[in-house]
Amino acid sequence: MSANDSQVGGDHYKQMGVQPWEAMEAWLSPAQFRGFLLGSAIAYLARVNTKGVDGKGGLQDIKKARHYLDKIIELEESNERTN
Repeated sequence: MSANDSQVGGDHYKQMGVQPWEAMEAWLSPAQFRGFLLGSAIAYLARVNTKGVDGKGGLQDIKKARHYLDKIIELEESNERTN
């Protein structure tokens, strides 16, 4: 299953015609998009220990970080196949 086919913590992005990271991928250079994905994963990992603050932190944020990392892995694997 592709990272585009899943979402952690609801389905609000899946219900959109264009998922936010698809728009970012279209608007940014490949290097910028990779940085966006890495930065998003880091942001979720940075708040793991804030569990209980506004519903943030804990396992759900680890899963959200993994989701962004899964997308980066897909991009890297795709790049390896085309190079």
